[in-house]
Amino acid sequence: MKDLKHLIYFENLLDNADNELVEQARKDGKMIMGYTCYHIPEVLLNVDNCVSVRLRAPRTGSVDISTYYMSNYVCEFARALLERAIEGGYQFLDGLAAVDACSMMNRFYEHFGILKCNNKDHFFLPILDVPYKTEEFSYRHMQRQFEARLLPAMQENLGTDISDAKIREAVAMHNEVCKVIQEISEMRKADNPVITGYEFHVINLVSYTCPKYLILPYLKETLEELRKRKPDEKLPRARVGIVGSEIDDPEFTKMIEDAGARVVFDRHCFGSIPGREVIELSDKEDALPQIVRHYMNTSECARYIADNKVQQRRETADRLAKEFKADGIIYEQMKYCDFWGFERALVSHIMAEEYGWPVLSIDRLYNARGSGQLRTRFQAFVESLEIKKIQKGGKK
Repeated sequence: MKDLKHLIYFENLLDNADNELVEQARKDGKMIMGYTCYHIPEVLLNVDNCVSVRLRAPRTGSVDISTYYMSNYVCEFARALLERAIEGGYQFLDGLAAVDACSMMNRFYEHFGILKCNNKDHFFLPILDVPYKTEEFSYRHMQRQFEARLLPAMQENLGTDISDAKIREAVAMHNEVCKVIQEISEMRKADNPVITGYEFHVINLVSYTCPKYLILPYLKETLEELRKRKPDEKLPRARVGIVGSEIDDPEFTKMIEDAGARVVFDRHCFGSIPGREVIELSDKEDALPQIVRHYMNTSECARYIADNKVQQRRETADRLAKEFKADGIIYEQMKYCDFWGFERALVSHIMAEEYGWPVLSIDRLYNARGSGQLRTRFQAFVESLEIKKIQKGGKK
């Protein structure tokens, strides 16, 4: 396929958390709000004079210093973020919105504050509690967290207008981005998609890590380009989806596709599902409670242990695999991720035995691009999917 016009530019934007567009936003007078988790609605971090940046630690090498402060048994995502923070990589932030989602990330937030990894006078780091269930009292509890700890802190420290009108403006911008990403994602349902999983991963990531108002024109231009793009004549050997924990390195997706597969859906942290759904607002009540319900209901985080959310995650994986015509599912977790560790170990068997999907179950390091073992396992999985096609009378 013909190379996408902006792909190299997008890749360069992902090389650094403080990328070119973040710097442009700072010059425009915007305040930069960092966050790490879907439990923080990014629309609330894009209100008025603020823009959101979902934190990553690209090009991570050694994590020896952060390991000294934390331990070998803390997930490498948390350690990589702390390592970058100690190096001064997040000095560009004006605030960091944290949630008590897992003990690993709590350690990152704790050390970020103790080690004073950002020395701006107005910098603030609110930590919000997250319920384990999605019931009416849970929605009210989460709403009170935003009303008491996040929005007033943005108003006081950054001079942000946190009115309902400004929140609705942020949602409108968010929805514009989501509509573009959704249309691009739908293209992956074709028998011979005009976009690779790697390209989609890059495009989706820049929508998280760059100011919305600055990245949107590039996304719209890329969408127009894809509408006219011709796919390669050769079909992928297999179609797979990824389900699991945090993946912010497109090279992981590329490794799967180098093995001969095509990644057609991404139900993982930093993926488009959930994260790039349009938020529907009515005028019958304020925007905030509607936003809270949207994020809590669409969340697929393994932290939610209520029966309805456990079943939701399984049904979502099954639905997506059917909609995107996947041949198999890759269940993955980062090493030492407690919640996804339990989820992967159990549900990878359930999806195979009860739902009938071929499943590859793996755990991995944060920076997995150099793993020869993973590459071999991906190759073997693709070959097994091809064999299943032959046994069913399909074609290679």
